[in-house]
Amino acid sequence: MAGMRRLNVRTFSKLLLLVAVMFGFGYAMVPFYRAFCDLVGINQLGDRTTEISARNSQVDESRTITVEFDANAQGPLRFKPAKSSLTVHPGEIATIEYEVANQQPHEVRAQAIPSYAPAQAASYFKKIECFCFTQQTLRAGEAKEFPVVFVVDTKLPKDVNTITLSYTFFDLGKNDANQRADAPTGAQAGEVTGAAIGGGKGGNG
Repeated sequence: MAGMRRLNVRTFSKLLLLVAVMFGFGYAMVPFYRAFCDLVGINQLGDRTTEISARNSQVDESRTITVEFDANAQGPLRFKPAKSSLTVHPGEIATIEYEVANQQPHEVRAQAIPSYAPAQAASYFKKIECFCFTQQTLRAGEAKEFPVVFVVDTKLPKDVNTITLSYTFFDLGKNDANQRADAPTGAQAGEVTGAAIGGGKGGNG
């Protein structure tokens, strides 16, 4: 029985470690993405200079670019673009809506991280407004629509005719206030741990 109890405790500890690693990965992705954008010079944060430059640029009506939109979500968030694609001219300001819904029974924070295909298109895809610039908070069951206002740089290489913009929405968990409210007391934590261990014992008793 003592050997089985130790096995149950060891298994339970490994599961807790796995959950902590997965949760930490979601947090680590955000600063990693910011550092990567700084390194390669990708337009990460919208600013007034980007908007002014886009509005003053000449639209190249001799070219059309198909921008395809993709959405992925980590956790129980429902996430999708309103349209699967748009056709734009380089230098033309365009807007696409993304829809996200929190299917959790509590408030969550989330961060969207974009990626591009082909990779070389990243530095020519200029976002003027984007929900990915900051963390987003959604109440329990809340659904929101977020616009992405963008312009494709007229300097985009001539051999690129299609750009895929893909977002992954990472669920960063509950807000701190919710975490404190939901946090179990010491006695409750002991009961949970004891039940997990005791369950293993009962199943082999």
